[in-house]
Amino acid sequence: MDGTTYRAVQAVAPGRLELTEKPLQAPGPGMVRLRVEACGVCHSDAGTVEGVFPIQWPRVPGHEAIGRIDALGDGVQGWSLGQRVGVGFLAGPCGYCESCRSGDLVNCRNQSYTGIHVDGGYADVMLAKASGLVRIPEALAAVDAAPLLCAGLTTFSALRNSPARAGDLVAVLGIGGLGHLGVQYARHMGFEVVAIARGQDKAALARQLGAHHYIDSAAGDPAAALQALGGAKVILVTASAGRTTTDAFRGLRPGGVSVVVGVGDQPVEVPSVELVLGSRRLEGSLTGTPAAGDATLRFSALSGVSAMIETMPLEKAPEAYAKMMAGKARFRMVLVMA
Repeated sequence: MDGTTYRAVQAVAPGRLELTEKPLQAPGPGMVRLRVEACGVCHSDAGTVEGVFPIQWPRVPGHEAIGRIDALGDGVQGWSLGQRVGVGFLAGPCGYCESCRSGDLVNCRNQSYTGIHVDGGYADVMLAKASGLVRIPEALAAVDAAPLLCAGLTTFSALRNSPARAGDLVAVLGIGGLGHLGVQYARHMGFEVVAIARGQDKAALARQLGAHHYIDSAAGDPAAALQALGGAKVILVTASAGRTTTDAFRGLRPGGVSVVVGVGDQPVEVPSVELVLGSRRLEGSLTGTPAAGDATLRFSALSGVSAMIETMPLEKAPEAYAKMMAGKARFRMVLVMA
């Protein structure tokens, strides 16, 4: 990097990541340029790297980027040079479509996805829409803040927007990249927390993260175990296993809701009788607004919620991505640029 170029790791074909140098560009109107300090490696990056989404090659993945603003485009207000910011999955709402006008910024009809439609954070430098930026508390190190922009924001928003209130029984299904944060947030929000995972090997970790109870879904019926505890007000489904999601659904109390944030290929099949009797619900939740991102980061700094991470330098992004895809990350990989 000589001042006119910067390093980036880009996807050039399905499954192929390559280190390259790209020309430094000034931000356009409504955009900022930031020097990236850290970027998380998320399973959703597979949508870019494996070509699951329609991609214009080459494309720089990464939607958990933390950095400092070093240039402002025309018309940008409310942000300053040197300010610490984050860029998540949603690149920024348009502000004028029907969804935006009704206040639903997450489902903006003209929203770009970071690392899919526009270049992301596997780079020393990136351009970002000012309307999609998240404020980063100085108390959080860049490597600690990065995973909170996606895994953290997703689980925090789903729990905060759920009908559960302090003291209610809340279950977190899956103790992985999403679930290990979901358990921590649930505990600090004042819920009685149940962690559900397959096998006994995660029982100690679940309790260390803050779970009051642990259910081994391989040892018995998770729904029966939840009902023995009084029934869950909310089940936060962070795993992608459709069958386990279906089995656990019967563990909801009347009026309870199962919120799915983990994406997988298996269908979730819930008999209509389970929905109708007790007025139970099954719904999905997609990340959160920039304001929800601000709240996630503030709450994390105040409560001490943090992801379990492993760091690698930018040039080892292909190795970090491969480790994440193989399920060997415990639990989040983070690229460090310095």
